[in-house]
Amino acid sequence: MSKIAERSKVLENARRLKMARSAHAYVRGNTAKFYEWLGHAPVAHIPEGPPVWICGDCHLGNLGPLSDGRGGIEVQIRDLDQTVIGNPALDLIRLGLSLVSAARGSDLPGVVSARIIEAMIAGYARALGDPDAEIDTDDREPEAVRTVRRRALGRRWRHLARERIRHAEPVIPLGKRFWKIDKRERKALTALFDDSAAVRKVLSLDREGGAKTRLVDAAYWMKGCSSLGKLRYAAIVAVGGDAEREDYALIDLKEAAPSLAPAARGAKMPEDPAERVVAGARALSPHLGKRMIATSILDHAMVMRELMPQDLKIEIAQFTRGEAVRAAGYLAWVVGHAHARQLSAAARVEWRRELLDNEDEDLNAPSWLWRSVVDLAGAHEAAYLDHCRLFALAHG
Repeated sequence: MSKIAERSKVLENARRLKMARSAHAYVRGNTAKFYEWLGHAPVAHIPEGPPVWICGDCHLGNLGPLSDGRGGIEVQIRDLDQTVIGNPALDLIRLGLSLVSAARGSDLPGVVSARIIEAMIAGYARALGDPDAEIDTDDREPEAVRTVRRRALGRRWRHLARERIRHAEPVIPLGKRFWKIDKRERKALTALFDDSAAVRKVLSLDREGGAKTRLVDAAYWMKGCSSLGKLRYAAIVAVGGDAEREDYALIDLKEAAPSLAPAARGAKMPEDPAERVVAGARALSPHLGKRMIATSILDHAMVMRELMPQDLKIEIAQFTRGEAVRAAGYLAWVVGHAHARQLSAAARVEWRRELLDNEDEDLNAPSWLWRSVVDLAGAHEAAYLDHCRLFALAHG
């Protein structure tokens, strides 16, 4: 068995363990279950919104502060593995499921789930109304987002290095998270980073054109949940003229695979999955997209990007009632903003009208969104319990 095959088996076990930790973790790590439900959804009518680049896996953990590489920070979608040109309603449903799962995991009453869906539609519709307007962060940004944004502003290389590789020296420590790569992998990575012109496309370092890059260290990276089982590497790259004047960058190389999200009929997208991810990122999350390129390693399509100290995910261990509702409105605004800037003014007006005209008489939100989230929450809870049962049996 090859080293890559051996890794895949270990990674699949790690993924199952992560998903067994909570119902919310199961929702985050099982995109396939979401689209399996969608294939035979009992909901009478999910509207077919205007085809735009969508996230395809728009859960709470896939949004957060992102650096533009020049000091600017904005909360945007931060993971585009599943991106396609498709129905924007799917991002709303996926986000609603994630937020409701997080609220239920915080032991909040069911009425909060209804308020979450209402706040989502209000925030999303606000973004469709004027995609160029900035959100009133003092009024609408939840404390959890405000806290992580403030933390992002003060972060530097040393913070990133200590967090990701445990110390500030340009060495990746092998162990639980980082694994030794084989000779073929090292040769391929060395050749990749010797191409300085390509590597500089993802770097934020303010260097004059012609700066050389070289691979300092690299390791296989056991990271994420839905991405476990795919190739993923962490690499430290030196940028500069000589050893005394070099700066360092931490590079993430992640395998891209075909998306589970359904594409709109007739949608024209790159056939190469890595190029598709980059195209979606540039449409949805400019801060991230302009720091990414598509490449390949050992015939695997890969996405390469520099990890910035300011790139953080929003992690909420426990929601309060007010925080849950405020987060729903704010994050739906972020997603709506990403969709809206791809649409003409007329298309935005029409899509907004369709959303608001379908509001339920007992809820200030479309009934299709509420019913979708309720059905999905029930399906995922049952599947989560079965997952835990099988995991427990397999591990004694």
